[in-house]
Amino acid sequence: MVGPIDERSEELRITLPEPSPAFATHVPWRFGGNSVCISGQGPQTNGGKVVEKFRGKIGSDLTLEQGQEAAPLTTLNVIAQLKDACGGDLDRVRQCVQISGLVDCVDGFTETPSVVNGGSDVIVEADGEAGQHARSAVGSQALPAAAGLVRQAGGGCARGPNGLTRWPQKKVLSR
Repeated sequence: MVGPIDERSEELRITLPEPSPAFATHVPWRFGGNSVCISGQGPQTNGGKVVEKFRGKIGSDLTLEQGQEAAPLTTLNVIAQLKDACGGDLDRVRQCVQISGLVDCVDGFTETPSVVNGGSDVIVEADGEAGQHARSAVGSQALPAAAGLVRQAGGGCARGPNGLTRWPQKKVLSR
């Protein structure tokens, strides 16, 4: 069954990548009560590898525009993890509460909000008012796998058939 969020995604020609497994000692997502937190996701492909053109530090290896281009893909990886957490049904998500964007950048780089805006736009475009969220955009000196941008999300409340529900966490092994 295709729900309204999936229909809207098709209309916008949004295709989610496969959710990547965790590559360290953590899980890709975790429920806490009725909210789910998504671990940091980078601009990676279905194989879980960071897209080469998005590897490096913004302001030296990457331009502002390359960082902006990485933001939607990074956010789609967050949404793919959320969909996995919700048993494949994004319509169980009531709202997006908060998104954090970490930008690997040179000292003095002050355009981190400009880098992460494209990802926030994807969420709002796909989910309307329920996609409106609090956000932080922070510069960093280094990120995992040399990704220029990492996003994480928290607080997407999920609704199951019998009210708010937790889904079982998959066991994920380190790579």
